[in-house]
Amino acid sequence: MVTFNEIDQKISTFMERWGVLAVRISFGIIFIWFGILKPFGISAAESLVLATVPWLPVFEGETWVAIIGWWEVVIGIAFLFRKTIRIAIALLALQMIGTFMPLVFLPEVTFQPGLIPFGPTMEGQYIIKNLMIISAALVVGGTVRSKTIDA
Repeated sequence: MVTFNEIDQKISTFMERWGVLAVRISFGIIFIWFGILKPFGISAAESLVLATVPWLPVFEGETWVAIIGWWEVVIGIAFLFRKTIRIAIALLALQMIGTFMPLVFLPEVTFQPGLIPFGPTMEGQYIIKNLMIISAALVVGGTVRSKTIDA
């Protein structure tokens, strides 16, 4: 008879073997997919980006949307290859700074009236969930020097 411990060990081994690779592939899919929507003007986040970037004087808002979109595509591609994980994480770190800016500069958009900071709007929740992306990137980044993890 198979014991709980044996089943648990098999599941844990499977998760250890494939978990980081699954996160990297998920990053690739999400960043490429969501990023490519921006330069083509079909991103649901476009209005939020446009409302956030006016203080950046170098380009027009639509140009920033395209730059951010292509930046995200590069992040996604870089996560797909073990040799470029460090690049992906560096680009992601910079991107996350911009991602959280609406919480500070657009609280009327990211929080429900009278509920700052406890009642995020859908936009606010979309931004706050990036804490999970940061955490997952830390896990992936923790493997870049590992010789035993081939993920």
